[in-house]
Amino acid sequence: MTGHPESAGAGALSDLVRGALDTLSDGERKVARALLAHYPIAGLETVAELARRASVSPPTVVRFVTRLGFGGYPEFQRRLMREVHERLGSPLEQYGRPELHVADDGLARAARILSAGVTGTIDALPQREFDVAVELLSDPRRPVSLVGGRFSRMLAQYLGSHLALLRPHTAVLEEGELGRLTAVSDLERRSVLVVFDYRRYDPEVVRLARVASERGAAVVLFTDRWLSPAAEVATAVLPSDVHAPSPFDSLVPALALVEAVIAGVTARRGEAGRERIEQVEALRGAAAARGR
Repeated sequence: MTGHPESAGAGALSDLVRGALDTLSDGERKVARALLAHYPIAGLETVAELARRASVSPPTVVRFVTRLGFGGYPEFQRRLMREVHERLGSPLEQYGRPELHVADDGLARAARILSAGVTGTIDALPQREFDVAVELLSDPRRPVSLVGGRFSRMLAQYLGSHLALLRPHTAVLEEGELGRLTAVSDLERRSVLVVFDYRRYDPEVVRLARVASERGAAVVLFTDRWLSPAAEVATAVLPSDVHAPSPFDSLVPALALVEAVIAGVTARRGEAGRERIEQVEALRGAAAARGR
């Protein structure tokens, strides 16, 4: 494996583990799956505890972290603990980032950071995750519900508005846990719940994802590179970079990912999607004529 996992640009440890899955032995793959299923908590356990969780021997755990490029289990855990700290960071903590206090061209710096975020997000996204999400959202037999957090709700509304033009049975869940849980309780095995959840993850949104999964619905998760806990039950996970030129996480790369999904669904729906838009436009024209 090239590079060193401690390097600043290494990205999320979960991404490193996923990327190595095909190169691992059977025992090491068990460790990887146990880690990803209970990420990041499992990685903060002792070697013996993680070995018991994965049903392997402690030396297998040590071989696993060595295969990832770490010098040993302590080095692996130091990397993970730094990641956990970053993932739980508040805007107040982000104010301490040195680059926020550099007196340069703020507009040019924003362009560099946001452009890199979009490019990195698209380049790092596994094609299979994208294809599964597009396939689920394109199927008119599958009712689609969407939900987001305090800020990411606008992404749910944006994607929901486009999906409603392209396919039937699309709804953005209203705010308020009781109403959302009521809506999720109506989901069935053919349903799809699209979840937007980014760091400082929303416990209510995570609960909705888990309830939906328990009811047999597919969950499509848009999240950051550290992964919302909802990833444990997601059918497709679409992470994006949240690095921003301010102390607040950016949703620009996530919006670019949403746009890519919209393009994918449009292509998949083909003539059926075009005909639906024609019908919507005709109804809109008729309504405007009645209002004159």
